[in-house]
Amino acid sequence: MSRIRGMRGHLASSIAVTCAAALALPAALSSDAAATPSAAERRTTGNATPGGTTPGSTQSLPLTPLTPSTPPSSSPSSPPSGDRTLPPPALASAQGLARRDVRRFSLVGVVWDDPDSELHGRVQVRTRATGTTTWSAWQDVDTHNHEHAADPDTAERASGRVRGSTAPLWVGDSDGVEVRVQGEADGRTGADGRAVTAEPLPKGLHVELVDPGAEPPPQGPEVNAPPPGVLTAESAAAASAVNAELAPIGATEIPALSQKETRADLLETRGEELDPTDTTDAAGTADTVAASANQRAKPYIGARPRIVTRRGWGADEGLRESNFSYTKTVKAVFVHHSASGNNYRCAQAPSVIRSIYRYHVKSSGWRDIGYNFLVDKCGNIYEGRAGGVAKPVMGAHTLGFNSKSMGIAVLGSFGKANPPAASVKAVAKLTAWKLGLYGANPRGKTYLKSGGGNLYRKGKNVRLNVISGHRDGFATECPGGRLYAKLGKARATSARYQGR
Repeated sequence: MSRIRGMRGHLASSIAVTCAAALALPAALSSDAAATPSAAERRTTGNATPGGTTPGSTQSLPLTPLTPSTPPSSSPSSPPSGDRTLPPPALASAQGLARRDVRRFSLVGVVWDDPDSELHGRVQVRTRATGTTTWSAWQDVDTHNHEHAADPDTAERASGRVRGSTAPLWVGDSDGVEVRVQGEADGRTGADGRAVTAEPLPKGLHVELVDPGAEPPPQGPEVNAPPPGVLTAESAAAASAVNAELAPIGATEIPALSQKETRADLLETRGEELDPTDTTDAAGTADTVAASANQRAKPYIGARPRIVTRRGWGADEGLRESNFSYTKTVKAVFVHHSASGNNYRCAQAPSVIRSIYRYHVKSSGWRDIGYNFLVDKCGNIYEGRAGGVAKPVMGAHTLGFNSKSMGIAVLGSFGKANPPAASVKAVAKLTAWKLGLYGANPRGKTYLKSGGGNLYRKGKNVRLNVISGHRDGFATECPGGRLYAKLGKARATSARYQGR
């Protein structure tokens, strides 16, 4: 039986899953139970599973103005005096959060009320490792994040729930935090002797402290799961049924296929047959391919890679919106870095992804995690936004170009650090397969219509590489200069994996 028929009957299955999921799940972003500690100051959200465990939570703490009289942090566990810090508050207006004890968290970001407002300035945090007196040095949080978002005029963007936000920063298991946000000075000095900021800081600044929750226990396919193709409310709610023809419902991963198996499945979806003499191996090189006058063209597609499902990384499906959103096809791929830092182990990648997911939905107000796929430093590939890994799921990754594209985020920050070779190879493998499903050449060019952004006006047809960096569609540093420099190699490798 075919293991990829995700493209066949796409419309019917999408409607079925959408209807079933709508019955099974509450609306995303519904209000969670408020935490009692410091209720006047702290908004804490969390979701409990039927088993009573807590898969994650968010503490949201308001930032307040820092005045010249605000004393600097000092304690026996303070970082050394030579530590890099923000300028003293007397030099410019700033907001922040004084050092304090908090409940455990592992990821931090800053959000504000208006998603159309940008934070022009610098955000820094320092944290205390859980159960210790050790505080980190000040760490910069990437403030340029508004370009990772749903397109203008889409339902997701116009939901009324979206907020402005920085990129999330992974800090590891922590139970203490201090924050400073300083506006960008324009060189002038005010009557009070303080530097004048070029633009006021956005209103409603909060620091978001995200706990990804404990790792889910190892799980195999669901017991008594319905056969592939049979969609139920329960399986749709778990975002598993949309991948049912690639792996059993409830599977924690979608297994890799050889290139021959992948081609056979693709041809079956087209109602064609594979040439029995095709012995192409998984690396994308053909040992022998018999030619005959009546042989149909061999499809260019890479072997399907192993993909960790949402269940595999422990997604809480009650967070996201219950229905799925699709675009018409996949003509291009935008590569991103998550800008969440490189301080994680591969074993922690599922926790990092759960944290980003919660930050995107609960803190930023998106319908789901923004990226279609994520890749860790060891080259593991993870399913991102729900809807089916073989389907053209509409993401929220490249403002203005989410339609007819997909977004891949490599976990880490690659402005100054080189991306791991395993990550670049994984991007090549994933794109060789996914672009092959839609007949796209990784080394080719394509046209996408801009939905509006700071680089291209709305409605403009833009010629782009089929595998592009985020900065090709929007004026941004993403995916970092070091990762961007590797995209040429990724294109060539991806095309080779397709057999071109």
